[in-house]
Amino acid sequence: MMNAAETETVKRVDAIVRQRMAGQQAGHGIDHVVRVLTLARQIQSEVGGNRLVVELAALLHDVGDAKFHNGQERSAEFSREILRGLDVDGDVIDHVAAIVDNISFRKGVDSESLTFEGKIVQDADRLDALGAIGIVRTIEYGAAVGQPFYLSENENGEHKMGIDHFDEKLFKLRDLLNTEPARRIAVQREQFMRTFLNQFYDECGETK
Repeated sequence: MMNAAETETVKRVDAIVRQRMAGQQAGHGIDHVVRVLTLARQIQSEVGGNRLVVELAALLHDVGDAKFHNGQERSAEFSREILRGLDVDGDVIDHVAAIVDNISFRKGVDSESLTFEGKIVQDADRLDALGAIGIVRTIEYGAAVGQPFYLSENENGEHKMGIDHFDEKLFKLRDLLNTEPARRIAVQREQFMRTFLNQFYDECGETK
C-alpha cells in the first residue's frame, strides 16, 4: 500500500505526463501509458514489489520516447526532471530512471539487469504489444510511417510490411516475460493474434 503522500505524487505525475504526451500517437500515446499502468498494477498486486516505484516507472516509461524526440531517447532524463520537481526521494528517482532507461525491447537489455520492479513494468509494457491492442498498434504505427500492413505480391521481400512485425517481435515477447501473471495474460493474447492472422490470410486467399 502507498501512503497519502505517495498517492498524491502518482496523481501529480499522471497529470504531468498527460500534458507532456498530449497529441503523441502511433501506439505510444497516453492511452498506451494508461494501459501499461493498469497492467503493472495488476501484476504488482499479485507478485509484490515497491508499488510507488512500479507506478511511477509505468507512467514515465515513454515520456521522452525517441520517436517523438528526433531519435533520441529522453525518458530517463525527463523522469528525473519531473520527479525532482516534485521533491521525490533521490533513491526513488534513481530507481525509476534506471527502469525507464532499460525496459525497451529495442535496447535488448537482459531482464536480469533490471530490478524486480523493473521486470514488472517491462512485462506490462510488453503485454500491451499483444492481443487486440497489439494488432491495432501495429496498424497504427504502420499508417503513421507510411508502411503498408500487407502486400499480396511481396515474394522477393522488396517491401517491409507491418505484418512482418508479428514474427519479428510480437510472437517472441511471451518467452521474454519475467512474471507468471504476465505469462498467463500473454498466452490468451498471443492466441488471439494467431487466430486473427489465420483469418486474415484466409480472407486474402493465402495459407500461412
